[in-house]
Amino acid sequence: MDNPAATSPFRLTALAHGGGCGCKLAPSVLQQLLAGQAAAAPFARLLVGTETGDDAAVWQLDDETCLIATTDFFMPMVDNPFDFGRIAATNAISDVYAMGGRPLMALAILGMPIDKMPTETVREILNGGSAICAEAGIPVAGGHSIDSPEPIYGLAVVGTCPVSGLRRNSDARAGDALILTKALGVGIYSAAFKKGALPPDAYGELIASTTLLNSVGAELALDADVHAMTDVTGFGILGHALEMAQGSNKRISLRVRDMALLAGAAELAEQGFVTGASQRNWASYGMNVSLPDNLPIWQRHILTDPQTSGGLLVSCSMAQAEELLGKIVAAGYPAARIIGVVEDGGPGLRVAA
Repeated sequence: MDNPAATSPFRLTALAHGGGCGCKLAPSVLQQLLAGQAAAAPFARLLVGTETGDDAAVWQLDDETCLIATTDFFMPMVDNPFDFGRIAATNAISDVYAMGGRPLMALAILGMPIDKMPTETVREILNGGSAICAEAGIPVAGGHSIDSPEPIYGLAVVGTCPVSGLRRNSDARAGDALILTKALGVGIYSAAFKKGALPPDAYGELIASTTLLNSVGAELALDADVHAMTDVTGFGILGHALEMAQGSNKRISLRVRDMALLAGAAELAEQGFVTGASQRNWASYGMNVSLPDNLPIWQRHILTDPQTSGGLLVSCSMAQAEELLGKIVAAGYPAARIIGVVEDGGPGLRVAA
């Protein structure tokens, strides 16, 4: 919930042209930028690089342990500085959990328009990030700061996982069920917030979702029936499911009816509260997605909606899916649902109403 002691005297979101994971470059632009990068093949211990758009880099330290390294930062999607810090930190740490790891420590990434913001506001952003790191059981051990025209905050995070516990986004198997651990609609709520149309109770729901650590990922990775994982962030559920399909060379089928949504997401989407990132996402990968002919445009926007600090997409054995879903819900993720299946053929992505 909003921290009364940390309310900004101005709108943080007014200082930025975008917010949250909606700031991410469109998938098509990112592909173009990475196209000329040198291959990581000479580095035998680099188990995960840029090849499949996975959540973090992974280096094998020895026969038993992998090092996980990631960074994530963005501009504010809310005005409360403490909440902004919490959201950004939760989102950054999620990449480690999505690989099946546990975080060890974080470094702060800070860019602030010092001439436009009081020091107290910047301090509250840092306090919010530190609070989430403390919840995850890790220190903020350092960082780097610059004077920036727009407010930027995030973390570089280092973690570890057992070699056998590493979970890529590219190891989904035909016959797997797909579980999504959080509700969709964060970007829609963010768009409504920026226009002053998000109700107070919806703001509380937004903060509860975006500051919920995906720590269940570290537990799921210990289960041999869990084959692949990724976290759903700026490219929306369609974009990240498509990355899983392409990386695994499989076809993924999703069911819109089974996806949990934030309580007001459908109504707000129907009213036109969508982000520019949602439009860019569809323009980037829509040609690779098969949608039902009668799917309303507002539902498509939910599917491409950028999810700041979204849930985990988990590919697991169909026979154990219900049991795993029960464990995820019991671990504190009540919106978790089985939303699709992995099939032979592809790679591709198909959506059913």
